[in-house]
Amino acid sequence: MRAIRTFLISRLARHTAQDADVRRSLVETLYASPASLTIGAVTGTAVGIVIANLSQDPTIDAIVAAVCIVAALRVVTAIFFHRQLVRGTAVASRVWELVYELGAWAYAGLLGLMSFATLVASGNSVMHMLSVSMATGYAGGISGRNAGRVHIAIGQVCLALLPTTTGLWLEGSTGYRVLAVAMVMMILGLAEISSTTHRIVVQALKGKRDQSALAEKFERLARYDSLTGLENRMAMQMRLQDIFDNHMSSHDAVAILWMDIDRFKEINDSLGHIVGDQLLRIVAQRLKEVVRDNGWIARFGGDEFVIICPNADRLTAQTMSREIIEYFAHGFGIGDHHLEVTASIGYAVAPQDGRHMDELMQHADIALYEAKREGRNRASSFSWLFKERFNRVHEIETGLRRAIEGQELKLVFQPIVDLESLHIDACEALLRWEHPTLGPIPPSEFIPIAEGMGIIEDITSWVLRNACLAAASWPTDARVAVNISPASLKSAELPGSVIAALLESGLPARRLELEVTESIFLDDSGQANTILLELQRIGLRLALDDFGTGYSSLSYLRSYRFDTLKVDQSFMAGVSANAEDRAIVRAIGNLARDLAMDTVAEGIETLDQLDHARDAGFTNVQGYLFSRPISCEAVAALIASGPLIPSEEPPIITYPRRRLS
Repeated sequence: MRAIRTFLISRLARHTAQDADVRRSLVETLYASPASLTIGAVTGTAVGIVIANLSQDPTIDAIVAAVCIVAALRVVTAIFFHRQLVRGTAVASRVWELVYELGAWAYAGLLGLMSFATLVASGNSVMHMLSVSMATGYAGGISGRNAGRVHIAIGQVCLALLPTTTGLWLEGSTGYRVLAVAMVMMILGLAEISSTTHRIVVQALKGKRDQSALAEKFERLARYDSLTGLENRMAMQMRLQDIFDNHMSSHDAVAILWMDIDRFKEINDSLGHIVGDQLLRIVAQRLKEVVRDNGWIARFGGDEFVIICPNADRLTAQTMSREIIEYFAHGFGIGDHHLEVTASIGYAVAPQDGRHMDELMQHADIALYEAKREGRNRASSFSWLFKERFNRVHEIETGLRRAIEGQELKLVFQPIVDLESLHIDACEALLRWEHPTLGPIPPSEFIPIAEGMGIIEDITSWVLRNACLAAASWPTDARVAVNISPASLKSAELPGSVIAALLESGLPARRLELEVTESIFLDDSGQANTILLELQRIGLRLALDDFGTGYSSLSYLRSYRFDTLKVDQSFMAGVSANAEDRAIVRAIGNLARDLAMDTVAEGIETLDQLDHARDAGFTNVQGYLFSRPISCEAVAALIASGPLIPSEEPPIITYPRRRLS
């Protein structure tokens, strides 16, 4: 018996330490099948009643009565817990395990006691067969059914079979004692079966748990941004789609706020991505403080964040946008850096701004574009006028690439006249585009779009090539002036494009003049200066265009050697009536003369303006008084005709007055 006890204790000790989740699942297996427990209870009760009827022994009757009561209580308890388990309201606690454990041991012990009493008190072999069969059958069944809690299973086996074994041995006959020995071996076998089954069940539960944890981890990685902990693009789109599909009627409001950090790339480039990542995390935290429980926040990638606010009207979206921008006004402390960062926000509200998820998202993005276009650090509400402008920009973007390849672009030329001889000294090349459906589009509209698309270098190369080819066909050595975009001056391709155009056309470098504006010096890292010096070394002339407006600084004239100053036409327009304009024009004329620079007065449209330009000492003039922009062939004929006679009634043509700059 000592060996049997040692073996059983070792089987139990192997399974005492378990995770809480696994333990809970094992307890639930005890109540997983009320039907099998009911069958066991009904069978034991029926066999007990038969034995009681055969024996007419008060002791056996009492034991059978106890069997019936315990069986009924176990069935009721199992059904009650199982129903709660199905509803999701049951908790597989230690209390429920103890209830099952006491009921199982009581029932098994009563069956064993009934078998012992029958074997000892009665000589009826039929009763012996019924009681022993019931005990052994029950022990065999529960060794598998209750293997989830192995100590319960082994305890039931022992409680059912040890009294039965004892009764068989005490009965005294050889056959009974052989059966008693076999039953002892059966106890050991059932204990091993229960232990093995338990181990397999535990491993399966742990595998399921690990698989669930892994699936949950991958789901989180798929739905959440690893840097900020916010939902990502996919999760937010799924959430918004669910709102539109299942939780929104035709009149319910939902607002989308689309925000990004102004000039975030500059922070990354200057301070590094580590600082940039820390800034994104702090921004995410501040957004949570503003939004609180009023919506959901997602990081859409980079420095873009989207906020969904259900049941939020336009006023609520405006208020929240203002709060976010005010939060940014406090700045961000990151390590040794204090960053003054601003944000731009665009918001759209359904159903006024869109009745579908994709439409509302697009409109919030368009509103964000408008906020940035208007100067950043602001919030912009979507307007359908924005949509029209966006569609126009999109159509221009689509058509620009085709325009270069399809020869939709063309050049016109406006003469620059020498004031002393009235001969054409140079011609400014002006770019024109006739869109197939939108009609004439001024350069002031499509050039910034081309810069944003990254194709301004292609357009610049095309203009340089065709301007040089045109100038090479003119009958005199008149120069051709080409406006250069600030974006082109940041590209190392410009010198190569200039040289290629000169070589192809055979035009001398001194006959090509590049016009630049002062805006190129505002955000200059030194590259523009390097490129300008390279171009001057090959003999090109440089002109400073629109001098006197915006960001004018005399330091530019000291730092860069320009050949020509072009005075903006806004000064010449008011020179007849405005004494301040006249004083500025005279000052510029004197300054340029002392610096040995040519000067061009733009926008000359009247004889009075011409006289003021001459009095101020300007060397050249340009304007409608002499000629509007005309074709290459027409300007060649005009150059060949000799001195130009100014006329205050020049012929009307259909070209817009704006030039490419």
